[in-house]
Amino acid sequence: MIINQLTFLLLFCLLGWSDALIRPVPGISTTDRDGRTLHRTKRGWMWNSFFLLEEWTGTGKQYVGKLHSDMDTEDGSVKYVLMGDGAGTVFEIDENSGDIHATRRLDREEKALYTLSAKAVNKTSGQDLEKASEFIIKIHDINDNEPKFSKDTYVASVSEMSGVGAFVIRVTATDADDESYGNSAKLVYSILQGQPYFSVEPETGIIRTALPNMIRENREHYQVVIQAKDMAGQMGGLSGTTTVNITLQDVNNSPPRFPHSTYHLSTPESTGIGSSVGRIKAYDADVGENAEMWYSILDGDGQDVFNIITDSTSQEGVITVKKQLDYESKRLYSLRVQVTNTHIDRRFEQLGPFSDTAIVRITVTDVDEPPLFSRTLYIFEVDEDTPAGSSVGTVSARDPDAVNHLVKYTIDRHTDLERLFNIDSNNGTISTLQALDRETSKWHNISVLATELSTALQTRVPVFIKVRDVNDNAPEFAMYYETFVCENVKAGQLIQTISAVDTDEPLVGHKFVFSLSTINPNFTVFDNEDNTARILTRRGGFNRREMSSYLLPVVISDNDYPIQSSTSTLTVRVCACDSRGNVQTCSTEALLLSAGLSTGALVAILLCILILLMIVVLFAALRRQKKKEPLIISKEDVRDNVVSYNDEGGGEEDTQAFDIGTLRNPEVIDTNKLRRDIMPEMLFPFRRSSPIKDNTDVRDFINGRLHENDSDPTAPPYDSLATYAYEGNGSLAESLSSLESAATEGDQEFDYLSHWGPQFKKLADMYIGQESQRET
Repeated sequence: MIINQLTFLLLFCLLGWSDALIRPVPGISTTDRDGRTLHRTKRGWMWNSFFLLEEWTGTGKQYVGKLHSDMDTEDGSVKYVLMGDGAGTVFEIDENSGDIHATRRLDREEKALYTLSAKAVNKTSGQDLEKASEFIIKIHDINDNEPKFSKDTYVASVSEMSGVGAFVIRVTATDADDESYGNSAKLVYSILQGQPYFSVEPETGIIRTALPNMIRENREHYQVVIQAKDMAGQMGGLSGTTTVNITLQDVNNSPPRFPHSTYHLSTPESTGIGSSVGRIKAYDADVGENAEMWYSILDGDGQDVFNIITDSTSQEGVITVKKQLDYESKRLYSLRVQVTNTHIDRRFEQLGPFSDTAIVRITVTDVDEPPLFSRTLYIFEVDEDTPAGSSVGTVSARDPDAVNHLVKYTIDRHTDLERLFNIDSNNGTISTLQALDRETSKWHNISVLATELSTALQTRVPVFIKVRDVNDNAPEFAMYYETFVCENVKAGQLIQTISAVDTDEPLVGHKFVFSLSTINPNFTVFDNEDNTARILTRRGGFNRREMSSYLLPVVISDNDYPIQSSTSTLTVRVCACDSRGNVQTCSTEALLLSAGLSTGALVAILLCILILLMIVVLFAALRRQKKKEPLIISKEDVRDNVVSYNDEGGGEEDTQAFDIGTLRNPEVIDTNKLRRDIMPEMLFPFRRSSPIKDNTDVRDFINGRLHENDSDPTAPPYDSLATYAYEGNGSLAESLSSLESAATEGDQEFDYLSHWGPQFKKLADMYIGQESQRET
């Protein structure tokens, strides 16, 4: 640092000295190159160019330069004033001598130059002796800043197996010193750590590979330290460092390899199709898609029994069952399995082959299996109407684990709810328990169970039994026919076409024959030989008055074996028709016409009967309405209010305990009008009349209660509701409760009940009658 400062001071002195040598002396004439005499003009300001070194380390203030004016006679009358950047703070001037000093250390990287102006002023008058003139103070750079990288740590990658000089990354450092002055900012890059694997270009900072064919599988991560040094890398220059973490990117240069040449697996024979037997795995030093592989079976005696698939997540080969295993048939299988990379890089084919093989031996273990039927399903046929106990067919099952193990056969009764079939538990022969009817059910689907006696293991097999048709049903009419014949019909005229159906199903097809059981003088049947027949008339002149209908028995036969036939009766009604053969009336209306009643007369009679019924109903309704009278005759009819008692009551006369009629208007009471909503008192002459005018006990009771309320000192000072409840005198029958009875029911006499009035008549009859029966 001191050497640099001394160097700049020496340069500064030389510049000033050379400037003084070429500066003309005031007042002296000089000659130019052409020989002309030049006269120096008077200059007001006099100062040198100002340069200042940054980071001054001396003591005191740093001298910058001196300002001087020709107007200054050095008598102390001139004052120098400094203005501009940093005037008064960074720079100060001696107002008498014009010397400029820096008050503190300056940093070029903070500010490289300062623009100031100065003027000379008369101290006495304050007038400007010299106009303000501008000058610049430049800060000379020194190497006081070390290079700095843009990042403290860089992350880079390069493919493995790359050649020498492969580009990795470029690092960049900057120096805050002046690039245009000296070598303070001229940087040179070098590698401090990471050799011999990588190198760096000194001028550009580009990092490249220095060794060929670096393998990621041997080493994947590298840490490289790069230095940037100023002063063009010379001794004494400042430096900075950064770290570069370099990762080798994987390429597919490692083939997959099985860690073992032979694998041994085992699985039970009950393993289902598609289930896993075991897993094998090959290892690939690559990563990502370069390590992806797939497995296949090249050959072996288990190639048709097993399959291998690739688990894309774990990169394992999963061996699965392709065909059902059987320990009794084959117990050991051998496979040759190959593994191959999915993505192969052609640049590294010479490092191959990128595949490997291994032998997989699979052992099948024994499992106690249920019985095995000879077929997956059975289909049998049996004729309908076969006698019970007839054989239908035989199912067969065996124990696959041993030859001598016994198997028991049963029918699942949930599939044979009607118990139509039976099976021999030893040999599996199915027979009928009752005759079958094809017309009821053509197929019977049952399940047969085979159970191993030693282990109770079961196997189920479906059995389909088809019921073959036997011609056991006779044909009959296909539908119900409503046949009629006109009175004016002629002989040989068609009156009906008939057909037949048969619930049987012959092999060839139905063939029906139609005929009459006996010769009929009125009608005949003509067979169309297409399972239909025509009914024709043999004569004309039918009369519905003489015969309203005819019964024609028709015999229908089939052509199957044995031949079945039936006789169906066709009812032919005689009707009156017009000239075109359209029916007008038939035999039922003809009977009415014979009695002399026409259709219009019959309708009129029914209408009259209906009107008479309506008149009778209306008259009865009017009579019933006249008997009802209004419940209230006039507005003067005053009803008793409903009184609610919270006490138990005293007996039958409880309703007469308080007669509200006492409080009524006497004029209303004297009217003696009958109540319409209750039965009059005259119907009950033995009923005691309730006191109305001279009911002294009620009056005394009310007056007593009124006096008590008036004289009560605790009564509230405002109007309140006072209750004047009166229980009554008591019932003539006194208490009817058995709790107060001293005698038992057998010791009592009930003759007194007959004197209580008609209200207790039924009660007296009941008890007196019971007493008389008891005495009898």
